[in-house]
Amino acid sequence: MKKIMYIQNLKSLALIVLLTALSFSCKKLIEIPANPSDKIPTQLVFADSADVMSAVTGVYNGFNAAGTVGIHSGAITRSTGLTGDELTPSQVGDPIATQLYQNAILPTNSITANLWSSAYIMSGLYQINVCLEQIPGSKALSPSLKNQLIGEIKVDRALYYFNLVNLFGPVPLVTSSDYSMTKSLPRASIDDIYKQIITDLTDAQKLLNPAYSSPGRARPNLYTAEALLAKVYLYRGQWASAEIAATSVISSGQYSLNKDLNTVFQDGSSEAIWQLPAIGPYNQTAEAQIFVPYASSAVPTFLISPALLNTFEPGDMRRTNWIGINSISDGKGSSVPYYYPAKYKNRNLNDQPAEDYMIFRLAEIYLIRAEAQAEQGKTTAALADLNQVRNRAGLPNSPATGTTTLLSAIMHERRTELFCEWGNRWYDLKRTGTIDAVLGAEKPTWKPTQALYPVPLAEIQSNPFLKQNPGY
Repeated sequence: MKKIMYIQNLKSLALIVLLTALSFSCKKLIEIPANPSDKIPTQLVFADSADVMSAVTGVYNGFNAAGTVGIHSGAITRSTGLTGDELTPSQVGDPIATQLYQNAILPTNSITANLWSSAYIMSGLYQINVCLEQIPGSKALSPSLKNQLIGEIKVDRALYYFNLVNLFGPVPLVTSSDYSMTKSLPRASIDDIYKQIITDLTDAQKLLNPAYSSPGRARPNLYTAEALLAKVYLYRGQWASAEIAATSVISSGQYSLNKDLNTVFQDGSSEAIWQLPAIGPYNQTAEAQIFVPYASSAVPTFLISPALLNTFEPGDMRRTNWIGINSISDGKGSSVPYYYPAKYKNRNLNDQPAEDYMIFRLAEIYLIRAEAQAEQGKTTAALADLNQVRNRAGLPNSPATGTTTLLSAIMHERRTELFCEWGNRWYDLKRTGTIDAVLGAEKPTWKPTQALYPVPLAEIQSNPFLKQNPGY
C-alpha cells in the first residue's frame, strides 16, 4: 500500500530528527513534563527522555485539532454528515463534496483519501507504533511514566482503528513500525480489528490513573480509556460490558453535564472526558472553520439537512444553541434562512471564550449506558439515563415504555444530542442495520455498498494485497 508506513530502516539520528520535527512543526498541542533528570541518557534512540517526550508530543500533534482537516480534526464530521442525512452542500459546484452527498464517491476522492492517509501515511500510526516499541525498553523513564505514556498511546491507537474500521470496514492492521512487514499488508477482518482495539483499551485500563497527568483533559486518563471501551462494547453488542465501562466513567465523580449548552464545547467544560486544546496559527478548531460562515451575510458552505432540522422536538434547546442561522436576502424583499452546525462558534484564534476540540463527553456516555441497559431489559435505569440528557436540553422526561419504544427513543436522542460529532449518526445507522431503510428513503440513488468508503485508488495500485470495497 502506497506509503502505508513510509519510513524504513531509520538510523538513530534520523529518527530523532523526524520525531522532533513533527513535534514542533506547529505550536505544542500537549505539554508533557520532562522525566526526572536523574537518569543517565545514552546515544540510543529513545534513551534520552527529551527524545521520548518529543515523540509522544508528536503523536498528539498528529491529531492537529485546529489544523488540516484530517481523520481526527473534523474530516469525519464533514464526510459522514454528507454521506448520511445530517448535511447538504450549499456549493453545487464542489464536485468532491457532491460525490459524498450523492453517495457516488470515486476512489480518487480527496476527502475520503485524506481520512485514510491522515491515519496511515501522515505518521499517525507509524509514530504511535514507534513509541509503543521503544518506550518499554527506555532506561531514561521511570516505570510510572512508562506506564502512563504507553497507556495513553494505546488509547490513541484504539481511536484511530475504531474510526478506520467504521469508515472503511476491513483495513490493514498495522501494529509494527517495520516497513518491510507493513508495506504489503492485506485488509484484516473487522473482528480482528476490534479485538486489537479492545486489547489496547483493556491494557490502557491497567496502566492509566483516574487523574489526568497534565492540566486540562487533553491526555487520556483511565476514564478516557473506559469511555472508548464502552462505545466499542456497545458497537459489538456486548451490552453488559458496555454498561460496566460506562458506569465506571459516570460514577467517577469527575464529570457533570454542563447546564448551559453553549459552554459544553468550551475550554474547561465539566462534561469533557477527552478534549484537545485547539491551538492553531489562525483558528481554534477545524470544525468551526468548516461550518461557521465568515460573515452573517455569507451562505454557509455546509447546511443542516431538512431531515435533521425537523427531528428536533419543540422546545429542544439544542436546536436553539447548537444550530446557527444566517438569514440572507433573496433579492425579492424576503430573507432565506440557512442553517449550519454551530456547536463550535469561534472561527478565529483569539475569539473568547476559548473552545477546545471534544472527542468524548459525558452526555454520550449516558446514552451509551441507556442503550446497553435497555438491551438488557433494564428499562427503568435506561429511562433515568435518557432523561438526564433530555432534561439538560430543556425537554420533559421521555414517555417511552417497553424495550422497543425505549430503544427508538434513545436512538432519537443520540441523533439530536450527537449530531455532527465524530460520525455518530453515520455509525449508528450502520451498526443498527437501519442505514438502507433510512438513506434509501432520503436518497433515491442509495445502494447498500455505499455504507463503506472506497479504499483510495493510489493505495490499491501500490499494494497488490489490498482489495477494494464492493461497489467501487
